[in-house]
Amino acid sequence: MSKSDEKSKPQDYHKQGDLFSGTEGVGERKAGRTSRPSYRTELLSRLTEQRALTRGLVTKIADYGNLLKAYKAVRLNQGSGGVDGETLESYGVGLDQRIKLLQTTLTSGGYEPQAVRLVEIPKSNGGVRKLGIPTIGDRVVQQSILNELQPIYDPYFSEHSYGFRPGRSAHQAIEAASRYVQSGKVWVVDIDLASFFDEINHERLMSRLSKAISDQELLVLIRRYLKAGVMKDGLVSQRIAGTPQGGPLSPLLSNIVLDELDRELEVRGLSFARYADDCNIFVKSKRSAERVMESIIKYIEGVLKLRVNRDKSGVRRCDDVKFLGHTVEENGKIRIADGSIVRFKQKMREVTKRNRGISFPMLIKEVNLIIQGWATYYRRCNTWLGELKVLDGRIRKRLRCYALKQHQRRYPTYEYLRSLGVEERHAWNAVMYRKWWAMANYRPVTTAMGIEWFARQGLKSLAAVQRG
Repeated sequence: MSKSDEKSKPQDYHKQGDLFSGTEGVGERKAGRTSRPSYRTELLSRLTEQRALTRGLVTKIADYGNLLKAYKAVRLNQGSGGVDGETLESYGVGLDQRIKLLQTTLTSGGYEPQAVRLVEIPKSNGGVRKLGIPTIGDRVVQQSILNELQPIYDPYFSEHSYGFRPGRSAHQAIEAASRYVQSGKVWVVDIDLASFFDEINHERLMSRLSKAISDQELLVLIRRYLKAGVMKDGLVSQRIAGTPQGGPLSPLLSNIVLDELDRELEVRGLSFARYADDCNIFVKSKRSAERVMESIIKYIEGVLKLRVNRDKSGVRRCDDVKFLGHTVEENGKIRIADGSIVRFKQKMREVTKRNRGISFPMLIKEVNLIIQGWATYYRRCNTWLGELKVLDGRIRKRLRCYALKQHQRRYPTYEYLRSLGVEERHAWNAVMYRKWWAMANYRPVTTAMGIEWFARQGLKSLAAVQRG
């Protein structure tokens, strides 16, 4: 194992107490490692500072102006209502009275969060992602808590953490991964946490929060959120672990939990990038990677009390890893991961089904939204970009077929083709001897409904958006 990689020994400092390790670049660094005594000294100093900042925080959270600001943020984020059936629109009616009621119950200590509404989103691997949707009122309070806690916690989070943080993004995580690979660290320890948001240990989380938060009323309020039930099919069940995705506060709580992992990786002198529960560690040799994998799994399951999905986790070459939908090649170049392209094709097939029954201009607008978002997300990719032109051609084929089928019968379709400038004999050929898909790929038709024609219809290009 190279000296720049970690020695996978148990770490004694965890026996000294379960402290919040939210410090950034703490302690001296020798040969890529952090000095533990210095680490502990600065940690205690910063915990003292954080406790001072969190005195009387519920009063700030319950301030009318702060609650109103939180409501505006919730409204901006949109989303459906919770178990009480209240929507963003209906909640806005009589908003002044609602905010004042939140104030009263928060300051009196009588605020009780309602159960969250469970929504299960199908995942590409066949599983489901569980979202817990709080009521609008609970989201407002959670947002107000987040607005106060984020500025206190975020400065102390690891520089290698990129998810759910102001000024940080998935693109930065991918670029960090690319730099590691360019430095020769082409072996990746790919860690997948099993149902992370559903399995966060409440007692461990509250213990960590209590180290840095001095306001006991706030700790009680957060615990109530953690213990709020989950409603599915009209039945409410109690929650003994986890902080389901869907509420404004959950991302911050997840970062607080996983910052302990970040600090452990830093102390070991490892190169890594983490975005939420997606963490990749980069080392120079397969042997080093296997040792890191073994020791980190022991740490995650033994200390953090989280489960590692061993079927999805593993030691892999960088070009075999999908990280946030991207893959980093051995030369450090970034491309779109194969699975991301497969899912994009599936999405386009669903959106452009020929029996959807919406107008062609409306379909173009819908497709453009997907193209804009997808191509913008992958704007850091700098290799294999020819794939985008292939995808553009595939989109045009499907849209061409949709536009033709809107005319249903042969003669209206023939007239439509003639209006596009297709010669009479080719137009008859198309409608008499070809079904819709074959007609959409017939050369005279593709020439008439080519790139320039689609540009006039307002269709965007993946390749152009990605470059721009």
